[in-house]
Amino acid sequence: MTNNDVLRSIRYLLNVNDARLAEVFALGGASVRVPEVEAWLRAETDEGFRPCDDTSMALFLNGLVILKRGRDDSRPPPPVEVPITNNIVMKKLRVAFELKDDDLQQITALAGFTITKPELSAFFRSAGHKHYRACGDQFLRNFLKGLSLRSRR
Repeated sequence: MTNNDVLRSIRYLLNVNDARLAEVFALGGASVRVPEVEAWLRAETDEGFRPCDDTSMALFLNGLVILKRGRDDSRPPPPVEVPITNNIVMKKLRVAFELKDDDLQQITALAGFTITKPELSAFFRSAGHKHYRACGDQFLRNFLKGLSLRSRR
């Protein structure tokens, strides 16, 4: 998925406006203004659309973790992981929403498909691990859909 698609899905999931999204970016350490957020949220075919770069998305995901879990002043800020992959998005969502394996399976079930714990844990392994598996766009899209359904209950 593109960074813009992920940003749109998370905005829907959180049910927030563009100004609040800019605040989430600020929590992650990015200085982003509302017009820039609006440009990222536009459809690719709309005039004024701009692609969201990996660094901005990484800072947004770090801000999302701080928004949902709070800032831990005893630790240094999380590193900016670029390039952003679907696996990194999954990891950040798991941390931000404090999701356990059972939660992840329930979310995927809400989206209409099942996945085993070993298949799921393969997404969270480091890229060099022999059991690492790249998270596909379809899985991430459905996962975000399931997470939205779960949060809007």
